[in-house]
Amino acid sequence: MSQLSISLGQHSDQGCKDCNQDFHGAWLPDEPQLTSKGIALAVADGISSSAVGHIASEAAVSGFLADYYCTSDAWSVKTSAQRVLMASNSWLHAQTRQSQYRYDRDRGYVCTFSALVLKSNTAHLFHVGDSRIYRVHGKALEQLTNDHRVWLSASQHCLSRALGVHDSLEIDYRTEPLAVGDVFLLATDGVYDYVSAVFITETIEQHPNDLDAAARLIIAEAVSNGSPDNLTLQIVRIDTLPTLAADELYRQLTELPFPTVLEAGATFDGYRILRRLHASSRSHIYLARDEESGATRVIKTPSIDLREDAAYLERFLAEEWIARRIDSPYVLKGCSQQRPRNFLYTVSEFIEGRTLRQWMIDHPRPDLEAVRGIVEQIASGLRAFHRQEMLHQDLRPENILITPTGTVKIIDFGSARVAGLLEIASPIARIDLLGTAQYSAPEYFLGESGTTRSDQFSLAVITYEMLSGKLPYGTQVARCRSRAAQHKLNYQPIREQSLDVPPWIDGVLHKALHPDPYKRFEDLSEFVFELRQPSQAFLDRSRPPLLERNPVRFWQLLSLFLAIALAAALVR
Repeated sequence: MSQLSISLGQHSDQGCKDCNQDFHGAWLPDEPQLTSKGIALAVADGISSSAVGHIASEAAVSGFLADYYCTSDAWSVKTSAQRVLMASNSWLHAQTRQSQYRYDRDRGYVCTFSALVLKSNTAHLFHVGDSRIYRVHGKALEQLTNDHRVWLSASQHCLSRALGVHDSLEIDYRTEPLAVGDVFLLATDGVYDYVSAVFITETIEQHPNDLDAAARLIIAEAVSNGSPDNLTLQIVRIDTLPTLAADELYRQLTELPFPTVLEAGATFDGYRILRRLHASSRSHIYLARDEESGATRVIKTPSIDLREDAAYLERFLAEEWIARRIDSPYVLKGCSQQRPRNFLYTVSEFIEGRTLRQWMIDHPRPDLEAVRGIVEQIASGLRAFHRQEMLHQDLRPENILITPTGTVKIIDFGSARVAGLLEIASPIARIDLLGTAQYSAPEYFLGESGTTRSDQFSLAVITYEMLSGKLPYGTQVARCRSRAAQHKLNYQPIREQSLDVPPWIDGVLHKALHPDPYKRFEDLSEFVFELRQPSQAFLDRSRPPLLERNPVRFWQLLSLFLAIALAAALVR
């Protein structure tokens, strides 16, 4: 496998100023972070009106390069970087508020900031202020960032956006595809305002093996051209990109041999097989005891029939990767193993209990409070997925276990979608695998990617089924392959099937089950909250007719109306 590799040159100079308020840095990690997080470069420029600008720029760059690599591997580059920059912005703004500069933000802890994250085959750009990121095209430079400046006159300007100015931050973000030989520049205004594009590109061409020397020469040219500011330049050239042929990936995935079908009593990689729990055409699941620790575990082995299916194997191994990164009492946990593995399999905790499907069979008319308790636990488990930028995408009663104590556990991550993994190039076509069609959100059948509201739809279907024993749309959702067809889906009020359910429950479920994801609840927590404490809007819409609320009053009013109508007729 070819890895991502770069050539890097960088240089910074205070120029004619007494101190250098610019700061720059780069982090080239080893594996596995090289693949999961990429290479990061950043440059910052403290504002000239501030005596503490150099502290701000150093804190911004060093904090970004350190904290970005501490974020979850499951997060996308965008989420990881933005979370770190939001935190840096809050810290810088707080430093200004606590200093003697709290009434004059132009003298506080403020700086511009530009970062370039190279992950797999994509460049991710983050920018605020007027430092710049360029890409070289022959003898020309393509500016990839926009300057956040307000011009006060033909020669004077101030920053309209910068890091640390306000307690909130708006960050420019864009992505660019990478190609071998691409050259990117990160520069402060002391450089790009005083050196021509031709000089920059020719200098880089003349020093292909020493980009540090090229950066020094370009900065020296800017100084000789009268640059009055600090000067910082980073030059990065893409030397190789991660490329992996399908056969190479298959060899990696099958580096360990497939285990044979195991029988009770057999020893296997330090485990003793107790019994088989489940067998299908895709996998075999066993209950086993770890002979070293004595702990009871669940071992899942891939089906030998699918040993040549690289996409299946990639998802199979991703299940344990996902389980180890989610920490929730309502989600199945993966188990780490210190001793080396001799076969291809996954290990997870053993959960004693029954599936939600069996629970529904055992409780055909459940109490509303029991349903709420189960839904709230499932939602807590889903939120653990969503915090890691993951979607479960196969939520159904068979993939939910209930322990004897009533604790819910979400299992089976074979269809889960992980934002951070999707950014890594692969020769395998990654298609969102749908779970059972009756529980899948309508947008999947239009070829759209799922969102957290897709998992919300699946949970709402399960809630509806627990209360009524039926599905809200039957099997119609999977047949609707256009937006127009989905708008014709007819929600069957749950109150028509179960009079024990408060009428406002229908309003809550109807919203969570809307075919249009943007008309569902914005957040999963809203759905759960409304199931227990409905807003006035749902109460008003669900108010039963007078005939149901007070039949006597209804007939009294009807009789009065008829009497008035009869009297009016007699008068005529």
